[in-house]
Amino acid sequence: MAGRRLVSCIVGRSSRQTYIRCFSATSNRLAGEVRIIEVGPRDGLQNEKKTVPLHTKLELIRRLTQTGVRNIEAGSFVAPKWVPQMAHSTDILNHLLGHPPTTPYPIAYNYLVPNLKGLQNLLKAADDVKPAELDPDLSQPTDDPKASPSPQEQEEAEVAPITSTEDPNEMPSDTSGVHDPVKPGSSAAAKNTTEISLFTAATEAFSKANTNCSIAESLERCKEIVTLARSRSVRIRGYISVALGCPYEGPDVAPSRVADIAASLLEMGVDEVSVADTTGMGTAPRTRDLLKTLSASGIANQDLALHFHDTYGQALVNAVVGLEHGIRTFDSSVGGLGGCPFSKGSTGNVATEDLVYCLHSLGASTGVNVEKMAEIGAWISTEVGRPNDSRAGKALLARMKT
Repeated sequence: MAGRRLVSCIVGRSSRQTYIRCFSATSNRLAGEVRIIEVGPRDGLQNEKKTVPLHTKLELIRRLTQTGVRNIEAGSFVAPKWVPQMAHSTDILNHLLGHPPTTPYPIAYNYLVPNLKGLQNLLKAADDVKPAELDPDLSQPTDDPKASPSPQEQEEAEVAPITSTEDPNEMPSDTSGVHDPVKPGSSAAAKNTTEISLFTAATEAFSKANTNCSIAESLERCKEIVTLARSRSVRIRGYISVALGCPYEGPDVAPSRVADIAASLLEMGVDEVSVADTTGMGTAPRTRDLLKTLSASGIANQDLALHFHDTYGQALVNAVVGLEHGIRTFDSSVGGLGGCPFSKGSTGNVATEDLVYCLHSLGASTGVNVEKMAEIGAWISTEVGRPNDSRAGKALLARMKT
């Protein structure tokens, strides 16, 4: 007990003072405002064996925009022969630029780019957007995903900008959306932004398997991407894969190596680094050690995000460790969708429903409606023919039916 609060504590004693580390679910000061990056449409679907139709992907994104989440990873400009599930990414980009879902707040849509060519393809596709060529808004479902919009829709359609001078990730003081500056009934889609993610790895073996190059070579590729992206004022996330365990080199990835790579990404101009436990091998002690090493290396918490897979059931535990350390941005996937094509045995990302439920129980504000997210998790799991891996989502749905 500390300060008359019922908490679980670890008590230790140094030569100078007694210290108490508390894991409390009662104080907003512990959690505060937390930003959720929904990665389901990209990282969640990329490993599915069954082809997911374009209209299903677009409908998934549309539904997600209605939950309160403001950052959605929508696709990947990787060669389809390597990741066939991402073959629709140009169509998704075109649709979201030409016919974005109506929302009361701006959405930042993110696309993974593996190299300079991937970014060039993305920019060309964005520059070539013509509303007359785009699919209709899937808020009105159609049996023909290639149907053309009506002449009136063509005239009224506004192409959202690829960049914005406003920070799309700024959290409002009230994340419920009640006090959103956009007027009720109007859409903030004109302020949507398009962002990119690039990636490297924390081990040489995984880098070779994933990108056929060394870590140093992958960072040189990242520099090319960053230079072009910044010339177009495109916000950039950088992933560090296998930061807490590698399928080839094992669980003991050196935290100092991760810190060096994160520093390199930030120094070259990446806006945010997502430290990824791609294999789900991470544990609470090793997550804590990694975060301490990152801090000791001068990397600020606000420049970091955490990305956990739940292969060994440790994702939520590790997320709480990150929250306690001061991290306020987390990646997650609706329904626990996910897996890595280059990491055999890796299961899905931490389920958005589970993460949001946990964060809310700790007093955090996310702006995300967890009940709506649970409904989407059940729907997309059925669509792709796989079990719903969100425990909180299934429990919430069962309670909602009673």
